[in-house]
Amino acid sequence: MNNNDNKSQHSKPAEENIIDETNENFSAETNQETIQNEEAVGEPKASETEKLEAEIAEQKDKYIRLLAEFENYKRRTSKERIELIQTAGKDIIVSLLDVLDDCDRAEKQMQTDTDPAQIKEGAFLVFNKFRNIMQSKGVKALESIDKEFDVEHHEAIAEVPVPDKSGKIIDEVQKGYLLNDKLIRHAKVVVGK
Repeated sequence: MNNNDNKSQHSKPAEENIIDETNENFSAETNQETIQNEEAVGEPKASETEKLEAEIAEQKDKYIRLLAEFENYKRRTSKERIELIQTAGKDIIVSLLDVLDDCDRAEKQMQTDTDPAQIKEGAFLVFNKFRNIMQSKGVKALESIDKEFDVEHHEAIAEVPVPDKSGKIIDEVQKGYLLNDKLIRHAKVVVGK
């Protein structure tokens, strides 16, 4: 048994030595690979970080420029809106200046002329010119008399008992007007009941 024991004791340390050497070699290789991987990974990480920081800086710059452009756009449109509001009626007023000039001429003529027929004719010319200008700008009178009462277009100020015209408009106190087919003033009417 001694021989066998000796052999088994002698063979165990040799096997253990081989295993230990293999483990040491494996550990050394693994450690070396780990160090190489860490070095390899470390370099791209720094490079990647720089790349990401540059991209963030670029995006931030784009954002700031876009924000500045939007602020300029808001300021510009606000200014244009104010100018539009201030000059919105300019076109219609310039058109009506001709009618105002005609009214001034008619007033002078009335002071010197005594013929009522000529005064009447001059007044009709001025009125027609005014109506034509309004129509050219899209303003139309709303026809109401003998029409059915419509809440969307008419405002009833009185009801009068009329046997044949119940629910119909029998008189117009104030005309209603449309601007480009959109109601801008309700007609004030008397309705039959």
